[in-house]
Amino acid sequence: MAETTAAEAAPRSEDLDDPGNYINRELSWLEFNERVLELAEDASLPLLERVKFAAIYASNLDEFFMVRVAGLKDQIEAGVEKRGINGFTPRQTLDGIRRRVLELAGRQTTCVEQALLPGLAEHGIRVTRVADASPAEQEVLSEHFRRVIFPALTPLAVGPGQPFPYISNLSLSLGVIVRDPASGHSTFARVKVPIEILPRFVAIGKKSKTFVMLEDVIAHNLDSLFQGMDIVDYDVFRVSRDADLSVSDEAEDLLRAVEDELRRRRFGEVVRVEVGTGMSEELLNELIAALGVDAGDVYPIDGPLDLTGLWEIVKLPGHAELRETPWVPPIHPRFRADDEGRADVMTAMRDGDILVHHPYDSFSNSVERFVEQAVADPNVLAIKQTVYRTSDDSPLVPALIRAAERGKQAVCLVELQARFDERTNIVWAKALEQAGVHVVYGHPALKTHAKCVLVVRREGDGVRNYVHIGTGNYHSATARLYTDFGLFTTDPEIGRDVAELFNYLTGFGRPSSYRKVWVAPSHLRQGIAEEIDRTVAAHSEQTPARIAMKLNSLVDQRCIAALYRASQAGVAVDLNVRGICCLRPGVPGLSENIRVVSIVGRFLEHSRVYAFERDGEYTVYIASADLMPRNLDTRVELAVPIEDGALRAEVLDTLELFFADTRNAWDLHADG
Repeated sequence: MAETTAAEAAPRSEDLDDPGNYINRELSWLEFNERVLELAEDASLPLLERVKFAAIYASNLDEFFMVRVAGLKDQIEAGVEKRGINGFTPRQTLDGIRRRVLELAGRQTTCVEQALLPGLAEHGIRVTRVADASPAEQEVLSEHFRRVIFPALTPLAVGPGQPFPYISNLSLSLGVIVRDPASGHSTFARVKVPIEILPRFVAIGKKSKTFVMLEDVIAHNLDSLFQGMDIVDYDVFRVSRDADLSVSDEAEDLLRAVEDELRRRRFGEVVRVEVGTGMSEELLNELIAALGVDAGDVYPIDGPLDLTGLWEIVKLPGHAELRETPWVPPIHPRFRADDEGRADVMTAMRDGDILVHHPYDSFSNSVERFVEQAVADPNVLAIKQTVYRTSDDSPLVPALIRAAERGKQAVCLVELQARFDERTNIVWAKALEQAGVHVVYGHPALKTHAKCVLVVRREGDGVRNYVHIGTGNYHSATARLYTDFGLFTTDPEIGRDVAELFNYLTGFGRPSSYRKVWVAPSHLRQGIAEEIDRTVAAHSEQTPARIAMKLNSLVDQRCIAALYRASQAGVAVDLNVRGICCLRPGVPGLSENIRVVSIVGRFLEHSRVYAFERDGEYTVYIASADLMPRNLDTRVELAVPIEDGALRAEVLDTLELFFADTRNAWDLHADG
């Protein structure tokens, strides 16, 4: 754990507005990423799974700096002194982040260099340095450098008429001090390590499983890049930039506005400079001055930089003994096969609601099959779908194109501002529009994060609405890795609710209420607050009430305050929060009836469930939304009740498994 600050150690009151009763959002996220790192450190896991978690830890941290740290730096530069939920100013938060990140960086390096790499070597996967390679191996590397690496390099010197080169986001570079032996003049030069086009781990030979890191091979051959010069000094550095999009609420053409922002993203402000701990003062000062950063933006790393490159090791073929046994999701038993052996989703839906739980139930033979079946059905009049994130090879979007070609009304709401998936969504949006699909981009001020599909089918003298509502994205790749619930239903009221939601998203208007679903930003927070209040009112010693929730993040102060009030009233509150949690459990007089656990493991826990027990009966919702201000105030989110008793019991059973876990669960204490 991080060193406890004075604010964290201060006694806390029963006052719901006391900042001491809340955990800092950003520091809580770092505690989540520490849990990912602990999986890399866990010797009981298969070795390549541990390497995978080390890579995930690094990529998580990159995104954190590009978005969250960038936002804090923007506030500081703008002179914003507004304190966060726990009373920290942006500067205090940034200082706390730096201390914690440097501490965790040391642990990551120790894990990789003292545990993972030696473990890999025992199984024939060796990562070495050029200096430690045999003479024969060094000759192979030199030839590879001449043929493959050298042509991809462009050394850029700094001097008169040669300004400091622009360094793109997340690029890895060698900083070099070069001296002309004739004149004695020294200059700084930058050599970009071309990890975008060449493997980060260079194999010594075509079929070899002995590797050297690309930057080490380049450093060993710097003489070839600066012929006739003396290499005085060199070291590796890496730059992270502000990569968050900022699209004006007044943007008239959202597609063009997002495309413009994507072009600007690579020129964002520098938010972090990673350097080797052995970098000389002269070289470091050159970088600080040239990049225009403060010393506090520099993060010295005692080991290799950019460990996201470990994904290359994870993806090496073979070595099944170093991995988890592959999971092949079965078809849900309710989806009987049709004459061609494929799942018949729509027939099963007419027999009653169906709950799927990915990846334990097949995504391709449920959600994707649902849309494909609707496209092929001549009685289907319309298919409407939201797309927040989807894979490049997703069959869902092409299915909508086929639907339009067959004369059906096909509607797709594409969220162009899905962070880091903007380019993919723009490509899909243009392809859909060209095929005649009605494409809607939503409103610049509201990200559409709801996950739903509406199929309108002619039946008898009317129509029936077939609906899927999920907690996760329509993304076939992540559906194999993320746990998410999805409800298939033909409930008439839910069908009308979702139809009205699509009309709101594609047209102009705002429903004042819905029949069964909760929708953000208009009704979701209110719906949860009312359920909490009803649960508090129903609680007594004779008939104790309970609240149980599963979510990714808990940040919203109003929701946390409502849960504090429930605890103060004696209601048991069990929370499974995978990531950020700003609520302090176990504080006497405030939250002693609240327990918070986090599950981080093989599959990413992504589903959101809100359950309220009163008089022995549960009200249960699954949702696309976490309890964060952004989800509740600036996103279109959707929550749906699970009303079928057997399906509700299935969701509750899953919740109870999380609270009973003694193998892979972390318990949150009051100190954060």
